[in-house]
Amino acid sequence: MLEAVKSDGMALESASEELRADKEVVRAAVKNSGWTFGWALQFAADELRADRELVMEAVKSEGLALQYASKELRADREVVLEAVKSNGKALVYAAEELRADRELVMEAVKNNGYALQYAAEELRADKELQALAQ
Repeated sequence: MLEAVKSDGMALESASEELRADKEVVRAAVKNSGWTFGWALQFAADELRADRELVMEAVKSEGLALQYASKELRADREVVLEAVKSNGKALVYAAEELRADRELVMEAVKNNGYALQYAAEELRADKELQALAQ
C-alpha cells in the first residue's frame, strides 16, 4: 500500500483500517495526492486526523484539508493560519473563535477575498478587510 499511495495518495481510500492508522502510509498519501494534495487526510484514521504534525503537512499542501482535521486542530491557531495561507477559503472550517481573529482573517482574505464571508460578523463589517477582499 505504501507504494500505491506514493503514486496516488487517494489510494488510501481503499486501504485497510490498519493502514489508515499507519502514520508512514498516511504521510505518504498526504504528500502524494496529486492535484488534490492534502485531501487524502479524509481517509486517515481519527487519531491521525488529530496528529498535529501530519495535519500541518496536509494543510500546507491544501488548506481545505482542514475540514478533515480533528475539532481540536481546527481550533489550533497555528494550524488554521497555515491552512488559510494555503487557501483562504479554509477559514470556513476554522473554529468559531478563530473566525473572529482579525490577524488570521486578514491572512485568509489576502489569499482569497471570498474568505471574508466566513469571518465573524464584526469582522465582515471591517472596512480594511472589506477593501482587502476587493
